[in-house]
Amino acid sequence: MPQTTTYALVMFAAGMGIPLLAALNAALGRHIGAPAAASVVLFAVATLAALTVTLLTRQSGALGSIPFVPKHTLLAGLFVAFYVLSITWIAPKFGIGNAVFFVLLGQLVSASVIDHFGLFGARLTPFTLTRGLGVALMAAGVFVTQKV
Repeated sequence: MPQTTTYALVMFAAGMGIPLLAALNAALGRHIGAPAAASVVLFAVATLAALTVTLLTRQSGALGSIPFVPKHTLLAGLFVAFYVLSITWIAPKFGIGNAVFFVLLGQLVSASVIDHFGLFGARLTPFTLTRGLGVALMAAGVFVTQKV
């Protein structure tokens, strides 16, 4: 299987996981009566999973480099925490589909800006009219799925 196909399939599976994460963590928050505590449980399980993969792939030595990385790269943890906390609190009230619609819309806009400017070492992909139409078409498609 070509590498790009593998990448696409893995990212498709990751995308499928976003609504599952939202639904499962929102349900956990409802069951225990505390959305923030449900997020703590999610991060504990995620930490154990990531630690297991780190150990199995023999990458634990890389953790010693953390004090020397650009500090802004550590903000990714705040973004994932914001996502998990907000989806856990809002999805039960707003609906999984609606919540994920706005998450996807935000991802389209943010990814376009990051790619256009090559931010954080991303591959530079200018925002052309064709790309803009593609993003608009994707956004419209996600919007239509929520209106049907």
